[in-house]
Amino acid sequence: MARRIVWLTVLAATIAITLFGLPLAAAAERFYRADEFRELERNAYYAQADLTPALLRGTVPDAWPTDEDEDLTLALYSPEGELLRGVGPDPGNWFVSRAIAKSDVRTGVDGSDLVVTVPVMDGTEVIGVVRAATPETKPILRAAERWVLMLGLAGVALLVTWLLARRLAARLADPLEDLSRAALRLGHGDFSIRNRPVGIGEIDSVGSSMNATAERLDALLERERAFSAEASHQLRTPLAGLRLTLEAALHAPPDQQAGAIRTSLAAADRLEATIDDLMALAHGRRPAGEVLDIDGLLAEAQPSWQRRLEAQGRTLAIAVDPDAPKVQASAAAVRQLLAVLLDNAVEHGAGRVTVTVREIGDAVAIDVVDGGSIPAGRTAQLFRRRLPDEHGHGIGLALARRLAEAEGGRLQLTSSAPTKFTVLLPSSPQQGDRDAEPDDAVDADRPPVSPGPEILG
Repeated sequence: MARRIVWLTVLAATIAITLFGLPLAAAAERFYRADEFRELERNAYYAQADLTPALLRGTVPDAWPTDEDEDLTLALYSPEGELLRGVGPDPGNWFVSRAIAKSDVRTGVDGSDLVVTVPVMDGTEVIGVVRAATPETKPILRAAERWVLMLGLAGVALLVTWLLARRLAARLADPLEDLSRAALRLGHGDFSIRNRPVGIGEIDSVGSSMNATAERLDALLERERAFSAEASHQLRTPLAGLRLTLEAALHAPPDQQAGAIRTSLAAADRLEATIDDLMALAHGRRPAGEVLDIDGLLAEAQPSWQRRLEAQGRTLAIAVDPDAPKVQASAAAVRQLLAVLLDNAVEHGAGRVTVTVREIGDAVAIDVVDGGSIPAGRTAQLFRRRLPDEHGHGIGLALARRLAEAEGGRLQLTSSAPTKFTVLLPSSPQQGDRDAEPDDAVDADRPPVSPGPEILG
């Protein structure tokens, strides 16, 4: 590509120089020809001035004009056209006869010479003719000197054009070749490509668009990988519960198997709902402006989590502030968010688990508290996405934080002993104007809002 740019540029420069130089060269030749005729006429007049006194006396002049120009030839003719002195045709040809007949200056080409004839006058009578001649090649040679100079300048211009074209081609071609290689790497799945600005607006625009595309594809695939890991994490617990229920049904008396089957079907329904939620979240299928019934969502989730806690000899309490506004968020996202926090409390917490819903400014806070504690050295790693086989608080908290942020909210650890996670979600604007509370109420040291009616496990 760089070579094509260079040679096309040089070709264009050559055509431009040729189109400009040929007329200029022809004009130079015409100029030097006209200049030679003027010089011949000047020399002829000088010779006329020197020879006129002798001709007026009726004698042939003894003194003959001299000139430094070796190519100049002078001749003197009588009124009858006879060569009296000098170098020229004898008798005089058409130029001499026309100068005698017309009594004026004649110029033209005589064979291979440029000729000027000037009559010598005695009043109104022609008493002689001075002929000045020079080879026709003289103006051509003078023009040729300029042509050589012009060709040299054209060569220098082409050389400069070639050097500039090489530099420009490298500046254009190298970034384009880099873009081509980057596009090839992008097509092979390398999303780490980053094109640097090169100072050319159009190329920088393409590079910037390619960088943005690579970042979006990288983020998309990262979300897909994260979703695969997080989905497996979210599905593992209900699958394990369903498996335990079915295994218990195998060993249960016949009269208790129907209840175990109904429990298993309910667990399968919840598993199906979880899958639907995860798929909806993965594809971004959220109704615009969805207002969530947080009471109904908690009432729906309470029985299953209460049973899991009872199996460990623990209890579940849910308290909802009756004055808390509606939440504007996706039911699927909040359902999975709560599932992560409750599962974290069941697996890694201790004692009673309390879920509190309260109003805080223009948001709704959901607190999930248990009697466990988190070592100070591990709090910074809570929301880092882990591999499924790593120990700790699992990969669910990373998913929960992303779900909260996707809904315009936040998830944070507000107390490490006892363990307390707080979710902030935007309230529905349909609630009208409400007195705002300070936003720093999420601090762990703030006294909790008095809870409403409690549902105890």
